[in-house]
Amino acid sequence: MIPFVDLKAQYVGIKDEVNAAIQGVLESCQFTLGSEVAAFEEEFSAYCQGQYGIGVNTGTSALHLALLAAGIGPGDEVITVPFTFVATVAAIHYTGAKPVFVDIDPRTFTMDVKAIESAITSRTKAIVPVHLYGHPADMDPILDIARQHGLTVIEDACQAHGSEYKGRRVGSLGDMGCFSFYPGKNLGAYGEGGMVVTNNAEYTRTIRMLRDWGAEQKYQHVLKGYNFRLEGIQGAVLRVKLRHLNAWTEARREIASYYNELLSGSGVPTPEAMSYARHVYHIYAIRTRKRSEWQQALQAKGIQTGIHYPIPVHLLPAYADLGYVKGDFPHAEQAAEEVLSLPMFAELSRAECQEVCEAVTTLAEQAAVEYAA
Repeated sequence: MIPFVDLKAQYVGIKDEVNAAIQGVLESCQFTLGSEVAAFEEEFSAYCQGQYGIGVNTGTSALHLALLAAGIGPGDEVITVPFTFVATVAAIHYTGAKPVFVDIDPRTFTMDVKAIESAITSRTKAIVPVHLYGHPADMDPILDIARQHGLTVIEDACQAHGSEYKGRRVGSLGDMGCFSFYPGKNLGAYGEGGMVVTNNAEYTRTIRMLRDWGAEQKYQHVLKGYNFRLEGIQGAVLRVKLRHLNAWTEARREIASYYNELLSGSGVPTPEAMSYARHVYHIYAIRTRKRSEWQQALQAKGIQTGIHYPIPVHLLPAYADLGYVKGDFPHAEQAAEEVLSLPMFAELSRAECQEVCEAVTTLAEQAAVEYAA
């Protein structure tokens, strides 16, 4: 079986470092926040080329608190995309604001910058571009539009640790950048975790209070806050893993390049990286009109795959109250019907890549014969 992701293989390579780091937290008894979290905040924000990092319990919480720090609330509108994990939209909903969608660029699966202006109203307060699958959104036009209209830009970088836009790390391009450390991410905790990265000291102060019951000092509650603190063990584990992130990223990029090479003559649409982008391939998604059949056939051959994501958010029952209907965002809807994620993790071997691509190419050849008939 070729797994979609293999966390055990990663752990084996860093086992001694991780075990020592966890043991250190057990001995210090700093289980919530503490010195390991503080050190990780400094190290990861520096990695992102940002000044401040605020560790929280999930990427969803990072988005939620970033929006609150920006003053987003009931009656406001926030522009984002419908082709994303539901947490992007849920975080906007948590503030009481209304999510407003624009379609995606079908080449990158990220925000179509040409669609933003027409979505802006007098209620618009922020834009949340999503760096989906590890490919950065086209940030310069987004930032230009935001500046013209006085809007806050909050990057959803939950799938894009180390991704770059024109040589600059995502997460420090907008007013705030939000990351998830869910175990399967390129930089994953051994549990849940998230972070907001920013260069703004006031946002930092507000988010630090919001994550810890709205207090800077114990029992001195300045804001109506939350229990969104990052655990000490997760901070320690993430510090260890951050030291390996560059090597793991280059391995992912090499695997993606090899996939591209092996699939180049198959006719299968493969991920496209724009000239401005350093893609970090959290997901390697091909496209096929026969996704269900291909997924079943690959599973039968011992190859696990994933679908990210099968239903765009505007068509989910939970968000039917937003009033969107099928056909409103055709590129997002088509992507949701066609994307199929192939195995992608740093330890994936060339032989495994060849096996995956041989199986995909065979399916593509069979499909071509069927279409021709």
